Amino acid sequence: MAFVQENDQVTVRLEKIAVRRSREGVEVDILREISFSARSGEITAVIGPSGGGKSTLIRLINRLAEPGSGTVYLGEREIAGLDPLQLRRTVALVPQKPFMFEGSVLDNLQRPFVYRQEPTPGVDSEEVRRALALARLDQGMLQRDARSLSLGEQQRVSLARALVTGPRVLLLDEPTSALDRRTADSLAATFQEICRSQNLTVILVTHDLRLAGRVADYCLYLEAGRVLEEGRAEELLTRPRSAQLRRFLAEPSEEEV
Repeated sequence: MAFVQENDQVTVRLEKIAVRRSREGVEVDILREISFSARSGEITAVIGPSGGGKSTLIRLINRLAEPGSGTVYLGEREIAGLDPLQLRRTVALVPQKPFMFEGSVLDNLQRPFVYRQEPTPGVDSEEVRRALALARLDQGMLQRDARSLSLGEQQRVSLARALVTGPRVLLLDEPTSALDRRTADSLAATFQEICRSQNLTVILVTHDLRLAGRVADYCLYLEAGRVLEEGRAEELLTRPRSAQLRRFLAEPSEEEV
C-alpha cells in the first residue's frame, strides 16, 4: 500500500523530537525538542559539528531509529503507525558509506524487492531504467560486479538502489564525505536534478559547508542535539545570527587542514 500518491506534495514534519541514550551508565540527550518541516521540491540541509545528533535525526525519519518522545509525520500521517518496510519504500536512505551486496549492479538494484518478497525488476524494466537515469549510470553498468566499482560509482549505485522503488522522500547521510571534490560536485548536481525533476523531499545531513551552500534550499544548524538556527540556506550561511553558527562557519574545512 502506498502512503502517498505520485503527484502528492510530501512534507516531512518533526514535532518536539527527543532521543536519550545510555552511555557508560549515564543517560545522555542526543536530540532535544527538535521541530522542523522539509518540503517537496526542496533540499533541506542539516549541518553542524560531528556528534551533534545529525545522523540520529535522519534515521528517525524512516524508522531506523525511534524517538523517545515527539512525533514524525509523513504528510498528515504519523510514521510510528506505518509498517517500517513499506515506509522505506516511500522514504529512502542513502548512507554515508555505500554498501554493495555481492553480485552485479543489477543484483543490488533488485535487493529492495527481494527483501519485500516482491517480483524483481529485470534489466529492461521501467524501474531499473528510471533509477539508472536519475543516478546518471549507464545501462552497461548493470552486469558489472558491484564491489569492483570505484567509490564514486558505488555511491551512485547506492543512490540508484534508493530510487528504484520510486520514493517520495530521499534521506542523504553525509553522501559525499568520502569522495574527492570533483566526484562530490558531480553527485551534488545529481541530487539537485533529482529533487527538482521528481519533486522529492530531500533531507541532506552534512558537515560539508561547501556542499550545503551548493545544493541546499533550506538549512538547519544542529549542535549538541538542538536546532540553534534555521532559515533559507543563502541567508543562514552568509548572515548567521548565533555565535555558535558563526564559530562553526569560521572553522577550516577538512581540505584546508
